[in-house]
Amino acid sequence: MAEVTAQMVKELRDRTGAGVKEAKDILVQTEGDMKKAIEILREKGMKVSDKVQGREANEGRIELYVHPGSRMAAMVELDCETDFVARTEDFIALSKDLALHIAAMNPRYLKPEDVPADVIAESGETPEKYYEQYVLLAQPFVKDGSRTIEDKIKETVAKVRENLVVRRFVRYEIGG
Repeated sequence: MAEVTAQMVKELRDRTGAGVKEAKDILVQTEGDMKKAIEILREKGMKVSDKVQGREANEGRIELYVHPGSRMAAMVELDCETDFVARTEDFIALSKDLALHIAAMNPRYLKPEDVPADVIAESGETPEKYYEQYVLLAQPFVKDGSRTIEDKIKETVAKVRENLVVRRFVRYEIGG
């Protein structure tokens, strides 16, 4: 069994936002296996996300990304439950990542339920493929294609322990 060091606990905390005791306990449980520990914490985070999902999110921030050259911009409203969380590094980083992602990937809809059935039929693609291309929450995250935007939001929910909601977004492009 590998000894759990303070450096290992710090790394796990940095990567997941877990508390010191929780990070240490999970590393002991996984015998120092960082990948297993991260996976367990992600699963716990998904459970936290499910618990807070129905709560009101009336605070937050509007984030703006302007592409160099000022020919394209994206704006997103990301809401949370308290103004305290809206000022945290994790929340601000998520809002910046979302604005950048919207600028780069140009989603047309927020969630799958927003897409009219006739639009999918006209596209000739499967609903899943269409969602992956044009629905923000279903798109692979531009900085890490192994996670969707919804996964990214759920990970931040697990860290901040509050419901987070992308309320709306818009993308502007010169001539577009």
